[in-house]
Amino acid sequence: MTDDDDNELAQKWYETKTDMMVAILGAEHDIVMHALIPYCVGGGLDLYYFPNGATGTAIATKELCELPGEGSANDDFDNYELVMFTRHRISLDDANDRNTLFGAAHYSINAILSCIAPYSSQAKLNPKETCEFPKDTEELGGRCIVFDAFKPLKGHNRFGLLLILEIYRSEMNFARENGGQQLIDKLSASGYYPYSDLDRPPVA
Repeated sequence: MTDDDDNELAQKWYETKTDMMVAILGAEHDIVMHALIPYCVGGGLDLYYFPNGATGTAIATKELCELPGEGSANDDFDNYELVMFTRHRISLDDANDRNTLFGAAHYSINAILSCIAPYSSQAKLNPKETCEFPKDTEELGGRCIVFDAFKPLKGHNRFGLLLILEIYRSEMNFARENGGQQLIDKLSASGYYPYSDLDRPPVA
């Protein structure tokens, strides 16, 4: 296969993947937050915004699986990208201002996605599992998350979205004792799913 063939396949896969993401998350924002140094050479992630589905803003990746069957995978999906949610409405003018509500949420989500993305290429991250960032992780040390398969397309496991939710430590302990699904059920019943904003009381 030539480089041109690879490029054509990658472009078709990008378009197919985007169509599936839109089907799950709603229409995509027309602005992408591009990293100064590309992710494929060790730089940051490009961030893609979906403000037209759930209340607030979904922020997702598109660089974890650039060809079908390659990249991040788990027991549910042959390929996946990551997504996180904030309740705050998109305001890209505030994205780099941590003194604003959207800017603070954006900074936190970007930090978590940037840490989990390369880890996902080495480890199998499955829905309902929890994860704690090591204490020496810059900006994130000691913080806790749980994964979930976000609105998987029925009868389709070729591609999906792995949701990351930031949770309280007490909630992580509950999930480890009772299973991630029980925690997710509690978050959903309280109206806190799928958001990572921690301006709420813990459910466990």
